[in-house]
Amino acid sequence: MKISVALLWITGLAEAFLAIPLIGGGFVISTGYSVLGVMFVLHAITLFFSFREYSPKSGSILGVITSTIAWIPGIGWVFHLITAAVLLFSAAFTRNRI
Repeated sequence: MKISVALLWITGLAEAFLAIPLIGGGFVISTGYSVLGVMFVLHAITLFFSFREYSPKSGSILGVITSTIAWIPGIGWVFHLITAAVLLFSAAFTRNRI
């Protein structure tokens, strides 16, 4: 498995966790919103490997956008949900190319 695909799975599952109502929001607030910075860095790293390995980039780009605006309560939840779906679908339907 490519590094970029593994990172798509990891970031997709992390975004899915953050999209759980009350639990994800409580986690974000309890960390003082620093988890959004961590997710921004993870999405940037995933985007780097996606460019390097010619993997799908849309989920990581959306993840970077989500990390910057997710501090807004209702909008953040919707963006986490959409980003998780895009990342997980991208990871699931990426074929291994040599």
